[in-house]
Amino acid sequence: MKKITAIVLTVILALSAVVMTACGTPAEEKPSEIRVLTLMGPTGMGMAKMINDSKDNKAKQNYKFTVASAPDQISAEVIKGDFEIAAVPVNLASVLYNKTEGKVKVAGVNTLGVLYVLENGNTVNSVADLKGKKIVATGQGANPEYTLRHILSKNGIDPDKDVTIEYLAEHAELATQMVSGAVTLGMLPEPNVTSVMLNNKDVRIALDLTKEWKNATDSDLVQGCIIVSAEFAEKYPTALKTFLEEYKASVDFANNSVDEAAQLIEAAGIVPKAAIAKKALPNCNIVLITGKEMKAPVEGMLKVLFDANPKSVGGKLPDEAFYYGVK
Repeated sequence: MKKITAIVLTVILALSAVVMTACGTPAEEKPSEIRVLTLMGPTGMGMAKMINDSKDNKAKQNYKFTVASAPDQISAEVIKGDFEIAAVPVNLASVLYNKTEGKVKVAGVNTLGVLYVLENGNTVNSVADLKGKKIVATGQGANPEYTLRHILSKNGIDPDKDVTIEYLAEHAELATQMVSGAVTLGMLPEPNVTSVMLNNKDVRIALDLTKEWKNATDSDLVQGCIIVSAEFAEKYPTALKTFLEEYKASVDFANNSVDEAAQLIEAAGIVPKAAIAKKALPNCNIVLITGKEMKAPVEGMLKVLFDANPKSVGGKLPDEAFYYGVK
């Protein structure tokens, strides 16, 4: 009887160990370092407090942050596998998912719309007013072009016939021309919008394209997101959960403590001047939307981009495995 009891106890203990390991409880290791990539501008603004906390050893985990000036820099690191978490444009997330054959997942939406139509004048107060106008813009072949075209089309304006859209290569070039008065009607993202308006008091926001997208599609305009290495997400779910919690707190700080956040944004090199960051923050629609709530707006945005140009999302729409934490 004693032998049978001992055997039963051994089996129970073994099963308990298996169950606890499967549940990811005390058996889960803690990563020694979490490499986080982000971009200058709105995509990275919500991360400023996290970057500062990490520098001051106040973060709950060991993060190594890199602030890149262009999406290509992040793409190269992601493709090499030299990252755990990154903040990127939503279409780039899809491109990387396809290019790496599923080695990345989207873990959250971090930036809604940051695009605005600016006017030096007062002739445009609705999308309908754009008909017959010349709009100077940036972002040809990327999110800004497809966003503008979709909003125009949804409002009964043919983007190829009813308006003239001229594209410049750089945001800074268009900003300079709007400040000088050489361009009177332009489409720009934040923080360039704020920079223009600080330097030319006659320029105003004529249209908020985030609101116009919502009016036209009844869904959120999604421009930035958080991606995570699929391997990291599987191996360290608790560490990822902690990151998202800390990131949510950082986003809330950016939205609720604008003066302090602006200083941290400048210090992190995300926006060159705190004064610009401070005025731009309320227009940047910085959020953190995860789980089931993030899937519909991301899917909707990627579908618009795919319909406009399949290459913009990597040739095909991502499957269900792309969305982390949705089940």
